[in-house]
Amino acid sequence: MIRRAKPPWAEIAILVVAVFLRLWMLDLKPAHFDEGVNGWFADQMAQQGYYRYDPTNYHGPLHMYAVFVSQTLFGRNLWALRLPAVLASLLSVWALLRLAPYFGKFPARFAALAMAVSPAYVFFGRYSIHESWQVLFLAVTLCGILGLWQVGSRRALWTVAAGLTGLVLSKETYFIHVGCFLLAFPYLWLWQRVVPSSPDLKLATPQWSRSDLWNAVAVSIIVTLLFYSGFLLDFGALRGLYETYAAWFETGITAGGHEKTAYEIGPLNYYWLALMARYEWPALVGVVGCLWAMGRVDARVRYTAIFGAGVLVAYSIIPYKTPWCIISMLWPFYLVAGAMIEKLPVRFRYLATGLLIAASLPAMIHLNFDKFDDDSEPYVYVQTYSEIDNAMGPLLKKAAADPRFYHAPGKIFLESYYPIPWILGDFTAVGYFKELEVPEAMDPAFVLCSIENAETVQAALLGNYYRRDFKLRSGMKDGVAFFRYEDFQDIFGGRPDVIGAAKQDVLP
Repeated sequence: MIRRAKPPWAEIAILVVAVFLRLWMLDLKPAHFDEGVNGWFADQMAQQGYYRYDPTNYHGPLHMYAVFVSQTLFGRNLWALRLPAVLASLLSVWALLRLAPYFGKFPARFAALAMAVSPAYVFFGRYSIHESWQVLFLAVTLCGILGLWQVGSRRALWTVAAGLTGLVLSKETYFIHVGCFLLAFPYLWLWQRVVPSSPDLKLATPQWSRSDLWNAVAVSIIVTLLFYSGFLLDFGALRGLYETYAAWFETGITAGGHEKTAYEIGPLNYYWLALMARYEWPALVGVVGCLWAMGRVDARVRYTAIFGAGVLVAYSIIPYKTPWCIISMLWPFYLVAGAMIEKLPVRFRYLATGLLIAASLPAMIHLNFDKFDDDSEPYVYVQTYSEIDNAMGPLLKKAAADPRFYHAPGKIFLESYYPIPWILGDFTAVGYFKELEVPEAMDPAFVLCSIENAETVQAALLGNYYRRDFKLRSGMKDGVAFFRYEDFQDIFGGRPDVIGAAKQDVLP
């Protein structure tokens, strides 16, 4: 009698939790500044026919193409904008589960569960940014490396090639992670001479040929060239593969306003550890576990600990620090923590797991469904406030009721206006100007400006307008939106707030 394998209910449950937390109320928080930029790039692809890679943008083209496809299929909305990153985040959880043959079921499931409910992975996994793709391909690369090490299969070779290609297509910081993957091997070899691993896994006999290697390399190069050249429509963009580092190193060294000097003790910067201590206890246990991994532990766990520690040190040295980068660092520590906890007696093993996972839940819930635009939360960074709806809501409502309004003229006078160009991407007659470019007279359907320029703008208005104040995001002046009375009377009702210079008559 043939016994059917039982479904992996634990893994299915982890994936279901991950799906729910990343998709539920996905459009709750407004589009972030970077999301607006990425969405705008995807909009330009519809006009140009391809993504024109800009090396000063620092990020690879993969995410832009994914957003373009998503918006083409599902429309220009927050769900479509964020869906590609959500899928990458979910696949990252799945990739950690696929590491079970190398770490064991418990460490892999612990890591996947920690990622599924992590405040960082849920919060930034619901953002349309590149980092979720980077995490996915990092996990894929480790899976391939360990496969080559333990099995030596052709499949593992292609897995490594796929992981590395995805990293190059995702974000310029791939060189940090690839360097740490490589440097972890000689460090592991040296430490083996001091404290041997247990077990000390020997390198498997390769089951792939030299032609397999060249085929994998060739496919990787071809795919990379296709994406960076706009699928052969812009060969000049290929220079960006190396030109990006001139701009990146300058920004990375000067920090561009993203330095975190408050977390410095002498030459040491503990910003990432501080974030882990506040939000990511499973990863913090894994950081401590790196010391345990220097003892007589499995060589694969030790290698992962060395790699993870190397990445953490590298990002700690770089002055440029934005909080979403942390998701590229946390996942190896989950694996190390799971391997260490597995050594506990069974009842303590699951007690420790429950306590660590429970510690993540309050912050994860508050961040994603309550405090997503609260600047007191370190993960909330350059986030658009919900008050933007005071300015955008009436415009979108008007256009939804009367599509002709998509062609109504509008003017925006702000020092920094993203994600507004993406939000108003379907509007055809919106002009974006610097704050000091207010004309002497104008009569558009709507105007947005900073509160400092509100009087100047108001004096230039020829018609009657409603006025609504709003806040775009931290670090910016408060904003003011003016809505033309004739267009928005059905939405606001009542008398206008501003009587224009050409309409000083008293309205009934």
